[in-house]
Amino acid sequence: MSKSFQTINPYDNKVIKEYVFHSSTEIETILKSSAECFQKWRKSSISVRTELLNNVAELLEANKKLYAETITLEMGKPISQSISEIEKCVTLCDFYATNADNFLSDELIETDADESFISYDPLGCILGIMPWNYPFWQVMRFAIPTLTAGNTAILKHASNVTGCSVLIEELFEKAGFPKGCFQVVLANHEQIEKIITHDAVKAVSLTGSEKAGRSIAAIAGKNLKKCVLELGGNNACIVLDDADLDSYFEVMFNARMQNTGQSCIAAKRFIVTKGIYEKFMKRFKLKIKALKFGDPMETDTTISTLARIDLADILKKQVDESIEKGADLTYGNTRKNAYFEPTILENVKAGMPVFDEETFGPVAAITKAKDTQEAFELAQDSKFGLGTMIFTQDFEKIQGFIDDIQDGAFFVNELVKSDARLPFGGTKDSGYGRELSKEGIHEFVNKKTIFIKK
Repeated sequence: MSKSFQTINPYDNKVIKEYVFHSSTEIETILKSSAECFQKWRKSSISVRTELLNNVAELLEANKKLYAETITLEMGKPISQSISEIEKCVTLCDFYATNADNFLSDELIETDADESFISYDPLGCILGIMPWNYPFWQVMRFAIPTLTAGNTAILKHASNVTGCSVLIEELFEKAGFPKGCFQVVLANHEQIEKIITHDAVKAVSLTGSEKAGRSIAAIAGKNLKKCVLELGGNNACIVLDDADLDSYFEVMFNARMQNTGQSCIAAKRFIVTKGIYEKFMKRFKLKIKALKFGDPMETDTTISTLARIDLADILKKQVDESIEKGADLTYGNTRKNAYFEPTILENVKAGMPVFDEETFGPVAAITKAKDTQEAFELAQDSKFGLGTMIFTQDFEKIQGFIDDIQDGAFFVNELVKSDARLPFGGTKDSGYGRELSKEGIHEFVNKKTIFIKK
């Protein structure tokens, strides 16, 4: 096993920086520091914690350019989208700074006791294993509620965005969080398994692939440690005959192509009813041809490379196998290194990789449905359950389908997205547990029952 690794710019394939994995001794020191910090941090007042959140928000805004550029250099996201990611992190801080006191207050319960209530006590050190596609947002939506609840956190970030993880650690330090409250560990898979089993770690939050989720859940379960899993998605975007294309086509298109298609909640499968199919396809083809590929550091770039070359290899295989099974290639399917040309596949059916699997890249898999009923049946034909989006003007009609969608989210005339005010998470092979909102800050607390008779 290599003792070091490199971060590489996916656009030009140049090495950005080399890092060395932490040694066993260094990891032990990090874990000890987190456990020791927790004993003091857990007793800090909510007002102290929220004031530090305000500091984080101010630093994010002040250093927005630096953070955004690091995201773009390490994983290739167009710079305008990287800036938006940082700005979204600011809103997250503001949300919990405003609401944490209410979320964590004791909840009075009427019983036969003189006094009974639920308190929300922190658990301890929480390990966050985070992905590269939103290298600041994914970390912050784990860390902000976790720390504000009184826990400490250790971050194992995806190795290709290590520069981002270092900046985030510095961010919390500069904001005034005590030493040991938020730390980064540079560890390989074998080391991570040992970290999860360590007595200092009380729970795990993972955002990643289904495969990674099964592995982490097995280790955590064996050690009786809670975990929250936000895994892959195969979201359907249902476009019904009465969809308002003039108002919402841009939303539909961005649901697939933003972040160069590298999002778990992206519209992976378009299910379009036959009455609007031709109009939809005409617009989609014109729009995809208008995407501008280029240096992601340029503000007018709208589509970039994938984050790594191996990801382009995987996507190419999925597309080619789907074509072999009968999908029609309408546009694209050219790749070079980490670049994958935006691609349209029509006549997509169950049994094809682009219908059954998660595709992480700018590939639109499009299926024609005869009517609304078939569209919803196709949408639910998936082992994943992260979210479904529907575009229609007949809100009364789709009310009857809401209960049929088993996903963690049901969005009407909007792309599925995470919002600090709403719980976020999936069902089935998309994982379990919730991030964000009140539910998110309660994931890593001990909901303690207090019962007093005088």
